Amino acid sequence: MFEDFALDSDRRELRRGSIVVSIAPQAFDLLEYLIRNRERVLSKDDLIGAIWGGRIVSESALSTCVNAARSAINDTGELQRLIRTIPRKGMRFVGHVREEQQPEAVTAGGGSERPTLPLPDKPSIAVLPFQNMSGDSEQEHFADGTVEEIITALSRFSSPFVITRAAQWT
Repeated sequence: MFEDFALDSDRRELRRGSIVVSIAPQAFDLLEYLIRNRERVLSKDDLIGAIWGGRIVSESALSTCVNAARSAINDTGELQRLIRTIPRKGMRFVGHVREEQQPEAVTAGGGSERPTLPLPDKPSIAVLPFQNMSGDSEQEHFADGTVEEIITALSRFSSPFVITRAAQWT
C-alpha cells in the first residue's frame, strides 16, 4: 500500500480506495518491480530484464510503460513524486510503502479461495491471448506483443474496464 493505492500482486490489481485502476499488464509489472526493489536504483537493463524477460525492446517501449505506470498512480515525469528518474542511472520508487498480507476468504467447507470481485458499472472488455498459428514457436512473442499492445491501447480510454489475460474468472 502506498498513498491511497493498494497493489495486489496475487490478483494483479491496482486499487485506489475501493476502485480498481485500469493499468496495462507490463505497467503493472513495472510498478510492482519498482516497489519490490524500492531500496535501490534500477537501471534500464534491470527493468527490461525483469519486465520483458531480456527481450530486445526499444527505449520508447520502456518510456511508454513507465508513463503508463506513472499515469495509473497519478504521477508524472515532471512531478516524479512516486517514480523518480535518476539521470544516467535509472529509476526508483520513492513513495512510502506499507506492506500488508490479505486474509484469505474461507468457504463454507472450511477451505480457502480467492474472493470474487464485482465488475465495475461500465462496459468491460476481456483481452484474451492470441494463438500463434504460424507453427513457428519463435513467433510466439508476436502473438503476445499484439495482445499487450491492444491492452495498452484500450487502457488509455477511461470508459471501458479492461480485463487482462492474466485475470482469473469464476
